[in-house]
Amino acid sequence: METTRKHKVPEMEGFQARWYAKNRGTEAQLAQYRQQAAEVTAGLPDGAEVLEVAPGPGFFAVEVAKRGYHVTGLDISHTMVEIALEEARKAGVDVGFRQGDVTNAPFADESFDFLICQAAFKNFREPVAALNEMHRVLRPGGFAVIQDLNHEASGADIDREVARMDVGVVAGFTVRRTLAWLRHRAFTPAQFEALAAESAFGGCSVTTDGIGLEVRLTR
Repeated sequence: METTRKHKVPEMEGFQARWYAKNRGTEAQLAQYRQQAAEVTAGLPDGAEVLEVAPGPGFFAVEVAKRGYHVTGLDISHTMVEIALEEARKAGVDVGFRQGDVTNAPFADESFDFLICQAAFKNFREPVAALNEMHRVLRPGGFAVIQDLNHEASGADIDREVARMDVGVVAGFTVRRTLAWLRHRAFTPAQFEALAAESAFGGCSVTTDGIGLEVRLTR
């Protein structure tokens, strides 16, 4: 298993970032973010400190903050941080979005109770280093959830996911092609288990559903 990826995916900035945010902000997807926020935070204590790695436009982080948690977001894209801060302002919640690299996270040891990373892990150049930083910033007993594409997802899985997004025919075509391309960068469940075993976490549990997989790691 490579601990450094050979090919870097350019950070989304400017027009590309705003196009992505527009297509991730449909009513259908916002409803999905609300549901996910309820599911992944179930059992978290009131006032827990939550870190979202690569929050993009911030829709999910905003939904978590609405549920009463203290949320911080760390994204490599300057434009995404601007968009996310504006989304938090419009929603009337305080989320500490900031720009930075997950492999050198600007946070003290043991700062968070819960960490989530959605649809971004496949793009990290140094996946084990990223996992080690996630481990470092979690408090003892804290846990991380990584949700991403499954390299083993089928074309039919991708078609169903795009249909659920409700982004229209033209955008749907682009999203479908993008997902098919990104799938080649994604990890299989077995590869994720190998990465986690190599990291400070020492292991993980992986489940799959449709085009995605979910990895859970405990500090």
